[in-house]
Amino acid sequence: SPDRSTKVADMPGVIFDLDGTLIDSYGAHFKAWISIADELGHALTEPEFAASFGRKNEPIIAELYGFVGVPVPDDAAVDAIAERKEKLYRGHIGGDAFPEMDGAVELVHALQAAGWGIAIGSSAPRINVDFALERFTALGVDFDAVACGCDVVNGKPAPDVFLLAAERLSCETQNCIVFEDAAPGIEAGHRAGMVTVGIASTGRTRAELAEAHHVIDALHEHCPDSLRALLDRCGVPSA
Repeated sequence: SPDRSTKVADMPGVIFDLDGTLIDSYGAHFKAWISIADELGHALTEPEFAASFGRKNEPIIAELYGFVGVPVPDDAAVDAIAERKEKLYRGHIGGDAFPEMDGAVELVHALQAAGWGIAIGSSAPRINVDFALERFTALGVDFDAVACGCDVVNGKPAPDVFLLAAERLSCETQNCIVFEDAAPGIEAGHRAGMVTVGIASTGRTRAELAEAHHVIDALHEHCPDSLRALLDRCGVPSA
């Protein structure tokens, strides 16, 4: 396999979102947010949750307070709510076999063997990303770079987390493909100048992801050759 310690300027890269893209965490997050919303006096519906899935915690918590017509508390209180929610989430997702997406391990291995750089670009807090990374390591998967919500000021649809992931890969943005399951993530990928692949995972529809360059139902629909062809066809030319 290629020497992964040596990066070259034209090396292609794939940046994977985490929740709903590499792991099927929809149900675990939904259960956790139901509990938090219930504490605040709001019965969270699935459409409300689906619209927020993949965003940073702070705007979701602010939205919940808006639903019940109560002012958002100070940052310390919001942080405490977010921490409680993530602890609930990890309890739900840690209770079963780790729900990696079908084809995730095989696709990452194939891309790395073909010389691609592989990163995670997620809105999730670092503790959740580390939780997932430990489980991927146990499955024999190691990522070349990671960027998460705590590393950037602006969450998706701002491009910040993808730009940081590309920087940490030492990969030019026009050589990057983003895998995402949510419309804000697709928008973030476009704003970063990257090619986007939407995956219609749990709770998502292909129509929601229609702005992506390509929409798939499962990760095994792509391989290094098909992604190289997509990049060549849709990539943004360098200035």
